Parts: sequence; structure tokens; C-alpha cells
Amino acid sequence: MPRVVSSIALPPQPTPDRVKVLHIITNFTTGAGGNTLLSAIGMDADRYEVFVASSPGGEFWDRAEAAGIKTRRLSGFVREVAPLKDLSVLFQLIRLIRRERFSIVHTHTTKAGFLGRMAARLCGTPVVVHTFHAFSFHDFMDVRVRRAYMLLERLMRPLTHEFLAVAPRVARQAVEYRLARPGQVSVAPSAVELADVAFEPDESVRHEFAIASSAPLIGTVGRILYQKAPLDFVRMAALVAEHRPDACFMMVGDGPMTSDVRAEAERLGVDLILTGFRDDAPRLAGAFDVFVMPSLYEGLGRALTEALACGRPVVASAVNGVPDLVRPGETGLLAHPGDPEAVARCVLWLLDHPVEAKRMGRQGRAAVLELFKPEHMCAVLDETYSRLLGVPSVAGDDLGHDEESRRSATFELTSLAAEPQSSKQDRVLRPRPVGRHRSRRREGGAG
Repeated sequence: MPRVVSSIALPPQPTPDRVKVLHIITNFTTGAGGNTLLSAIGMDADRYEVFVASSPGGEFWDRAEAAGIKTRRLSGFVREVAPLKDLSVLFQLIRLIRRERFSIVHTHTTKAGFLGRMAARLCGTPVVVHTFHAFSFHDFMDVRVRRAYMLLERLMRPLTHEFLAVAPRVARQAVEYRLARPGQVSVAPSAVELADVAFEPDESVRHEFAIASSAPLIGTVGRILYQKAPLDFVRMAALVAEHRPDACFMMVGDGPMTSDVRAEAERLGVDLILTGFRDDAPRLAGAFDVFVMPSLYEGLGRALTEALACGRPVVASAVNGVPDLVRPGETGLLAHPGDPEAVARCVLWLLDHPVEAKRMGRQGRAAVLELFKPEHMCAVLDETYSRLLGVPSVAGDDLGHDEESRRSATFELTSLAAEPQSSKQDRVLRPRPVGRHRSRRREGGAG
């Protein structure tokens, strides 16, 4: 209701209590860290007092603190299993939660989800929420390790009051894997900041890297690690270059497999641009003719969402929540994970069908701009928190409006008429050894 008198004209009034929320994430960096940042800064500051606890490092600390978020860096917090360090982090979390008396502990990613929910239970936190960004287990790991990770995730189920998932398929898989009880998972699309994303490519990118304006530019963005299958990107590039020798290839990001990527590119004769970490990664991705995400497992992929927001034609692995966003023939093309030949065929198809590729990119942009607004994700969080605490949600009306908008946008997207097919013949790739089977003995998944 409208204010009758300005607060300045009133006698000093007590400050209403705010709901204290602690977000815990292993690494406050790109990917799930970006989701956590927007979850923290997007909540109503009059209703919520928000903290973020994570490992030192990461690029989001300054921005979170500038937005008024209270932060705690947890020493020894690492992605890998490290019993002594993990125990130290657990004690740090217990001290923090007991001191601040949080109403809600909201955990993200596997390690943070395990330690954070344990600490919350030991401290008697009233509400515990966990978000599935991706799963710690996948089909490319040793069966025994996979079962162990699944068991640990299931052990955390009784310690959690509500689960969120970044995509509908991720929510469904969480129930099918028995990580969450039926009806206990809601979808909160992983928001990205889209206000500054340009629809037209920035031509200065090609000038910066001396790429001819006529050369097809195929690229990817993300950490160079096993999950992202960077060697499959290089092998795809070798296959595409056989048919399009003028094509250029770019990887934006860094990571532990960078030297392996360089060696594979040299072995296959691929002229690959490795930019390292770039804080303007969306600008670079916006210059790609085709964006490729060959991940072996991926909750949804923030880089993929940003590429679609730029209107880029995309090729992605059909894993976890990705098919919820990339629909073949509508917003991009899909390939099986671990199959660089299939990825190459899709890339070549998009290069050979530029009209259709552009239309898919345009429809992908429309879908992302509607579905992945930070305001919508935060409305879902507010509704979830409020329901669990038994208080009204101020975002309720807006959330209902967003639900109607999403349904409308989806209907419009699927009912658009397809462009006439190009007369060019689809390319057929010859089998090559670069698509060989990978070893199944790999480390665990999302930290």
C-alpha cells in the first residue's frame, strides 16, 4: 500500500528483521558461480540479508561485495576430495552458521552441497535448499566411482528441504537418480545477464586476431578441463578443416588441459587460437559463426546460454539439461557426447545452410531473452524461500506473470514457420581415428 508519510519525517523506527540467507559454493567463478552471484545480488535487500561463502579466488568477490553481499572466504576449500581440508571447511561453516544464525542455507555444486548441508543440519538451520547445476557422476567415469558419488548425493537427500534445478531435464534426472523425492524439485532457469549482450558480431574481434572477414569462425567458451571435452573440439576442428580449409577455430578460456589441447592441435595440424581467460568472453563468442559446446556432461551451460543470447548458431552435446534449450532445427543442433565426427557434421551443416543457421540463432536468442532473465530466477527463489518459511512471497504476482510469458514464448517459438531448405548437399564425413573411444577412468564431475 502507498506510504502516508515519508520515513524521513517520522521518529526513528526499528529496522525490520530480514531473512538471512547463506549461499555456499565450491568455486565462486564462471558457471555455477555466476548463477550464485545473480541469486545473491538479485534478491530484495529489504527482505533478505545475503551471504556468500566459497573458496578464495574467483572473479566475483569484488562485484558481490560492491553490491552489499557479505562474503566469507573458506581456506582449504577445494573441488577434489581432501579429507583434512574438507574437515577444516566443515568446521569453518559450522562456526559461520552458528554465529550468524541463518534462516536459510542454500548450497550449490557437489562438494559445497555435501559440506554445507552437513553443517546446516549440525547447526539446526531451519531451511536448507540445494541447487542441481550438474551432477557429480557421469557415464564417462569408473562405475565404482560413479556409484560412490550417487550414494553420497542420496545420503544428503534427507538433509534438504527443497531442491532446485537449472533445467527441466536436470530436475527429472534428479528424481530418476533418487537424489530428490518426487515433487521436491522446482526449476529455476540459470539466469544470465543479457542487457549488454550484442546481437550483431563485433568486427573488432576478427581484427584483433587477424581473422579474415570471409573465414568461418568456429569457437567455444569455457574452462579447458575434462568435462568440456576440449580434445573433442580439436578433433572436430580437424574434420571441419578438411572440408573448409579457410575455417578458423578459437577456444576462449583456460584450465588444466590447455597443454593437452595445444599438443593435440599440433598433432592434427589444427591452427587453433587459444585466448586464455577473457572477461569479455561473450563479446568474443558473439563473433563466432558457429558456437560449439561438446561437453560430456553439463547442467545447462552458461556459455551456451550467452552464445544463444548473441544470436549465434550453436552445436552442443545432448546431455543433461542442454536439450531443453537447444532443440534441433529450432534453436540449434545436437550431437552425442564423445563423438567429434557428429559435432563436425553439425558444424558443416550450419556453415552450408547459412539462412537456416541464422534463423535458428534468432529463435535461440528470443528464447533466452524470455526464459533466462535474472528477475525470473530470483522470483522463483523468493517464492521457494517464502513458502518454506511460511510467509507471503512479494514476487508471487510477478512469478505468475513470468509463467504465462514463458508459455507464450515457447508457443511462439515452436509455431514459427521454417525457412526453405538450402539446395546445397549435406556433407558426409569419412571415418577417422580422431574419434576414437576415450578412457573411462576419469575423475568426478561438478565440484
